[in-house]
Amino acid sequence: MEENSIVDRIASQMANPQPNEIVTVRPETDTMTRQRLPYFVGISATTAGSQGISMNLVVIPPASSAEPHFHRDYETAIYLIEGRVETRYGEGLKQSVIHEAGDFIFIPPGVPHQPFNLSATIPARALVARNDPNEQENVVLYDPTAAS
Repeated sequence: MEENSIVDRIASQMANPQPNEIVTVRPETDTMTRQRLPYFVGISATTAGSQGISMNLVVIPPASSAEPHFHRDYETAIYLIEGRVETRYGEGLKQSVIHEAGDFIFIPPGVPHQPFNLSATIPARALVARNDPNEQENVVLYDPTAAS
């Protein structure tokens, strides 16, 4: 019985977040993003009533990558929990950096990028925070072949 009341309370918080309440979010299923990566939506305007931040768990499946993209008008901070990821970035995605578990990563607004999971067997997992509560609203797919 007590477990149901906790679930009901959390569902109520998510549906009617109050400015003086702590909201708990436990995503059970992933959501496919515009970048074609599974996200576990954590904190956002929709789930917690946030007004200036979102925080999600992103998974890059083994030997996979995101679609090339950039984030319009907001900063992105990433903490790589598990895996090894090469991120190609900049005009035409001609620059590259490799990150490993334990790295903090900052991506300024408008920087085209495309992360690649370097493992053929292990998913890469990262905690992603953005200063936009509706972060998917401003994700723009990027065509590196169109860059000058």
